[in-house]
Amino acid sequence: MTQRIPLLIDTDPGVDDALALLMAFNDTAHEVVGLTIAAGNVGLDHTVRNALKLCEIAGRSDVPVYAGCPGPLLHPSPDAADVHGLDGFGDVGYAPAAHDVQAEHAALAILRLSHEHAGKLLLVTLGPLTNVAVALKLDPTLPQRVARLVVMGGAVSAHGNLTPAAEFNVAFDPEAAHLVFQAFPQFDVADWEATMAHGLPHSDVEQWLASPSPRAAFYDQISRQTRLWSADRRGDRWHSADALAMAFALNPDGATRQESRPFAVELTGTLTRGATVTDWNRQTGRPDNARLLLGYDQARFEALVQAALAAG
Repeated sequence: MTQRIPLLIDTDPGVDDALALLMAFNDTAHEVVGLTIAAGNVGLDHTVRNALKLCEIAGRSDVPVYAGCPGPLLHPSPDAADVHGLDGFGDVGYAPAAHDVQAEHAALAILRLSHEHAGKLLLVTLGPLTNVAVALKLDPTLPQRVARLVVMGGAVSAHGNLTPAAEFNVAFDPEAAHLVFQAFPQFDVADWEATMAHGLPHSDVEQWLASPSPRAAFYDQISRQTRLWSADRRGDRWHSADALAMAFALNPDGATRQESRPFAVELTGTLTRGATVTDWNRQTGRPDNARLLLGYDQARFEALVQAALAAG
């Protein structure tokens, strides 16, 4: 039997994070070795609580959850409670999980797990990059032990969702993203623009959520607010950025179009702070550090989402 790939997920749950986590738990080729939790979609207390609850619902209370940084490295940033609910999970009033968070800080857990799975670790980041940036400051050799880094973040041609130019995860903590993008010589990016090109039909999502599965029932509850928000503003398709990033992480051969380019973060622009800048024409002379996801097999993506919701 082929050994399972160790998967570490840095996340800020969040409704779309929750769907990505269900996809990871459902994948037989990967073993989730931990969840490191950041503030982002909502505050850290909520994101930790949500991660624990999702593990419980998925029957994966064995997966350790590590609390990380309660805010950006330098500057305060707005959250996304208007989309995800004040608690990040649609304000449905769920009962807290029976198990608790680990004592180890997320940044230290990232470093320890990178040693335990050196050369094999798949690191997927679904939220702001604060925890990974802190880990890098503690140990700059971290990239040498990570087999692959997949980042949900950025907007490859500056069509943002937090600001006109900037995507939420990067813009929440641009300094952290800058540190990570400088430190890792190669990483994969599933950005906001790819997300918008790979929407999920609302009618299909509703059918999947009708599955007689505890996962589907819970996800139906927590995602209802954001799905209604999306239907009101974006039409007949619902967009899950973290789910697409997880599909790319778990099944990279589903990518139909990719481009590698130098990729950086604007830190000081009046209108563009937090925007990602893709050097499409390679004018700066910097090496290609990012492999950008520009297209993914839509049928495969939808099948992965459906399977994750129906599992268990």
